[in-house]
Amino acid sequence: MTAERGPARDAVVITISDGVAAGVREDASGPAVGARLAALGFVVTREVVADDRAAIGGAIVAAAARAALVVTTGGTGLTPRDVTPEATLDVVDRLVPGLAEAMRASGRARTPLADLSRGVVGARGAALVVNLPGSPRGAVESLEAIEPALAHAVDTLAGPFDHAGWAGPAGPAGTERGSAGG
Repeated sequence: MTAERGPARDAVVITISDGVAAGVREDASGPAVGARLAALGFVVTREVVADDRAAIGGAIVAAAARAALVVTTGGTGLTPRDVTPEATLDVVDRLVPGLAEAMRASGRARTPLADLSRGVVGARGAALVVNLPGSPRGAVESLEAIEPALAHAVDTLAGPFDHAGWAGPAGPAGTERGSAGG
């Protein structure tokens, strides 16, 4: 999100990790994602939550009540403790599958393992909730994959619920374009 598109918005980055929550592992992905969001103009707060479905859901709900963007990192893989997508599905109002698909498609160009990420994207009230992988590189690359649509998604959720004036990343200045299905 840049100054040309609107005011700075609050974002909460939630690192999902038993090790980081217990203090036995350093959080590398949370700071990397936070730095990328700050570069996009977000005011970032970071939190850590253990791999517990109820705790993750509670953290997302609390963050969505105070921020336009909630980004989780970690817990999107295949181990029994990877429950971030399920916790997210428990608390979002509706899904935004195109953004999750874009992240996996972009990752697939770098590694076939990107298809193992189960991360979802959804909306809770006026907040966008995005699940990113736990590796710093995978998390930042996944975030970069959705950057072209991120500001518009956040602005649209904030209202006034129209698409007037959005030129998009490739559109000429002053061009009015809407999104598919908008």
